[in-house]
Amino acid sequence: MKRKILIALLFIFIVIQFIRPHKNQSGEIAADDITQHFTVPQNVQIILQRSCNDCHSNNTHYPWYSNIQPVYWWLQKHINDGKKELNFSTFASYTPKRQVHKLNETIEQIKSGEMPLNSYLLVHHDAKLDTADKKILTDWATTLKNEIAAANQLPADK
Repeated sequence: MKRKILIALLFIFIVIQFIRPHKNQSGEIAADDITQHFTVPQNVQIILQRSCNDCHSNNTHYPWYSNIQPVYWWLQKHINDGKKELNFSTFASYTPKRQVHKLNETIEQIKSGEMPLNSYLLVHHDAKLDTADKKILTDWATTLKNEIAAANQLPADK
């Protein structure tokens, strides 16, 4: 009985390796990408690329283990959830009010250490934000949030 269960599980594991959903890789900068409409200094872009864009853009860099199912499905759920919350590739398509709100959330989550997720940092040690990275990101996000709010006559706080 145990042998049949093991064979069945092995068969299922092999079969699911052939189920390959579309990867989150566009290969180009989208027209509504934040960098196409707002000033994103090079040092900020480097931090975003290293620590944020895998889950918050349309261009994920997939690690080798993403080729193993069901790991890919788990990763893709994180990516989909991250893009649903904030997608830098479509940021310019958000309403100004939503842009301000998302930048406020970004600042709060960076300051509180909620982002990047601990589960992401387990295998992406280089994505950890040190104090300097946090200051660079939050200063930039605060400046951008204030610019968007002022240009659209919105309150900068939530």
